[in-house]
Amino acid sequence: MTKLRRRDFLGKAALATAGAGVATACGGPAPGPDGAPAVVSKPRLNWRLASSFPRGLDTIFGGAEVLAERVESLSEGRFRIRAYPAGELVPGLGVLDAVQQGTVELGHTASYYYTGKNPAVAFDTAMPFGLNTRQQNAWLYHGGGLELMRDVFADFNIVNFPAGNTGGQMGGWFRREISTLDELRGLKMRIPGLGAEVLSRLGVTVQTIPGGEIYPALERGVVDAAEWVGPYDDEKLGFQRVAKNYYYPGWWEPGPTLSAYVNRTAWDSLPSAYQEIFQSAAAEANIDMISRYDALNPEALQRLVDGGVSLRPFSDEILEAARNAAFDLMNENAAADPAYRRIFDSWDEVRKSSFRWFSTAEQAYARFSFGGG
Repeated sequence: MTKLRRRDFLGKAALATAGAGVATACGGPAPGPDGAPAVVSKPRLNWRLASSFPRGLDTIFGGAEVLAERVESLSEGRFRIRAYPAGELVPGLGVLDAVQQGTVELGHTASYYYTGKNPAVAFDTAMPFGLNTRQQNAWLYHGGGLELMRDVFADFNIVNFPAGNTGGQMGGWFRREISTLDELRGLKMRIPGLGAEVLSRLGVTVQTIPGGEIYPALERGVVDAAEWVGPYDDEKLGFQRVAKNYYYPGWWEPGPTLSAYVNRTAWDSLPSAYQEIFQSAAAEANIDMISRYDALNPEALQRLVDGGVSLRPFSDEILEAARNAAFDLMNENAAADPAYRRIFDSWDEVRKSSFRWFSTAEQAYARFSFGGG
């Protein structure tokens, strides 16, 4: 998406309304004749953003850059955010701690990296056999999901915003074929979140490794298999050079949201016009990322196949065992924690109703059209 098109995205009207109200309250100038928000009376701010992703992965790290670019543009250069890739300010898996402690004002990450702190944070990203991208957005924006997740992140002094989505992911790269549960047991695999806990129950030795460290781990045999996102990113990371079996689907991440974390104190200090700008910029980053992946993945997948990669579906035996283990785990967590139960019940209600709807028109169209060339 070009800079010009992004500038027109998500409506100037909402920002104009917010800008006008704040400027009037502060005695600042009224909006101009084109309705643009008057922000000249607002302070100049410079924030630092710590990302969990390496700069070389331009689409997933690019979510932070889109967010920063739009905030600066819509604030007429007065509110600037500098995005730092994983490892420059804090480790890739240290973003939540850095934002919580105020080391940085802002982070861009995947919440399921932090299930060790609270298992419920996984709902902010993706759950195994759960919601796809559109369904996840529906739950977060219009199904009460975002409000529930903000109650969780309040314990970490964080305000969270959806700010990216990769779409349905692939199931990862395996050095050898895996067709049965017996062949899965004993495997060493890089995978985060609840998917890791499910595979652990199926006998896999799991590890959470930041994106930039996966290739050497796979190359040296530290892991036998690894998953990241999908064809475009995976090709960039070079996994096809050390493993040729590319499995699908990534049942643990059918529509994972990436989140912008804002330190609560920093957020509360923002003028309301800047808060409106930030929310609109985050929403744009959310839409922009999935659009970019959908544009880039098809050609990347074709290049991988042309280069000798073998596409392989997970067997029904593995999928059924994984689904059973996933919902056993979720129900156990819900039984142990009323707060988790509230989130699970909301998410599960949306999952069931949305699956009924998507299994009608969407599934019929996909079944007929997607394989038809």
